[in-house]
Amino acid sequence: MPAQQEEVFEKVRTCLVDALGVDEEEVTPEATMVGDLGAESIDFLDIVFRLEKTFNIKIPRGELFPEDILSNAEYVQDGKLTADGLTQLKQRMPFADLTKFEADPRVVAFGNMLTVQDLVNYVQSKLA
Repeated sequence: MPAQQEEVFEKVRTCLVDALGVDEEEVTPEATMVGDLGAESIDFLDIVFRLEKTFNIKIPRGELFPEDILSNAEYVQDGKLTADGLTQLKQRMPFADLTKFEADPRVVAFGNMLTVQDLVNYVQSKLA
C-alpha cells in the first residue's frame, strides 16, 4: 500500500473503531461494513461525521451511502436494483467495486458489499 493510502487507511480504521466499537484487527481493507463490522444505518451518520472531522472534508448526504437510490421505487423491483439503478449507483460510487453487488443486486445485500477499502478510496478521491 502506498504511504498516503496507508495513512488514510489508518485514520479510516480509527474512525470505524470509534464509531462501531470493533477491534482494530477486525478493520481490514477487505472487511465489509455491515457483514463483518456490524454497521447499521444509524452508524453510517456517525462514520460520515467522523470522516469529515478527521480529514476535514465535506461528505454530501447520499454521496458515500446512496440510500436514496436503494429506496427509490424507480430503481428497485422485487427487492432488487434494476439495471438503471445499477447504472445510477456506479455513477454515484466510482470509488466502490460493485462487481459482487451486480451479481446479486438485492437491496438487502448492498450493505454487505461496501468494504473498508471502498471508504479509503472514497476519502482519497475527496482529498485529491
